[in-house]
Amino acid sequence: MIQRLWVLVVLILCAGCTAMPQKAKPVEWVLLWEDEFETDGTPDPAKWSFSGRKSPDWACYCADNPSTTFVKDGQLYLRGILNEDPADTAKYQTACIQTKDKFAFKYGKVEVRAKLSKGKGSWPAIWLMPQDSKYGGWPNSGEIDIMEHLNYDSIVYQTLHSHYIDNLQQKTNPVYFATPPFREGEFNTYGLEWYPDRLDFFINGQKTFSYPKIENADSSQWPFDEEFYIILDQALGGNWVGSIKDEDLPVQMVVDWVRVYQTSNQKHANL
Repeated sequence: MIQRLWVLVVLILCAGCTAMPQKAKPVEWVLLWEDEFETDGTPDPAKWSFSGRKSPDWACYCADNPSTTFVKDGQLYLRGILNEDPADTAKYQTACIQTKDKFAFKYGKVEVRAKLSKGKGSWPAIWLMPQDSKYGGWPNSGEIDIMEHLNYDSIVYQTLHSHYIDNLQQKTNPVYFATPPFREGEFNTYGLEWYPDRLDFFINGQKTFSYPKIENADSSQWPFDEEFYIILDQALGGNWVGSIKDEDLPVQMVVDWVRVYQTSNQKHANL
C-alpha cells in the first residue's frame, strides 16, 4: 500500500513538472549592417547621403559640409553651428545624414551609441522613415523616433507617428511615446527592437516602452510593415524645441557606432 501511494505521489509531482511554464528563448540577433566610423573625413558615401535642406523645422538649416558633418578618430560628429559661409544666407547650419536608397530594412534591432551636448535650441535625433511611403505622405506611412533630445533636458523622447496617432488622435490606446532619462554628458546606447506585432524601445539595454500592433489593425495604426531607413541629425530651433541661444553654439551629437541586426529568420524572409 505504501509503495502504491509513493508511486501516486511521484506521478502527481511529475504531472506538475510538465505543466511548468517554459521560458521564452532569447532572440539571437545576426549583424545585418553597421558603421563604426573608422575612416576620417566625410561619412562613408556608400552608406550615407546628405538629407537635404527642406522646409520642416528639423531640416531648415541642413548643410552638407565638413563644418557640420565629419568623422574623426573613430567617431561621427554632427554639429549645429553659426553659419560662417557668406554664400549661404541661413543664420545656422546643421548636420543631416540618411541611409535612404542605400540601406533600408524591415524588422530587426537597431542600436546607436551616441553622446549629446546641450544648448538652448539644440535638437539632435536618431530616427527611421519609410523608404517608399507605400501608405502615403507623412504621417500615413509612419515615423519611428528612437531618440530626440531638447535643449538642456535630462530626458529624451522616444516616439511614434502614424495616421492613427497624429490625425485620429489615438494617443493613449496604446501610449505612443516615452520620456526616459539618460546618462548626461556620456555615451548612451539608444535602441529599438522591431517585430511584426510590436516596437520595443531601449536605452542602455533597458526597455523604456513597447508599442503594440492592436487587434485587427490596418495600416492607419500599423504602417510599420515596410522598409525604413535611418536618419541622424543635429537640428536647431523650431516650434517644438523653441528659440536658439547663439552663445550655446556649437552643439553636437557624437556617434560612436550604428548597428542593425536581424534574426536569421528575418534575414531569410527579406531575401
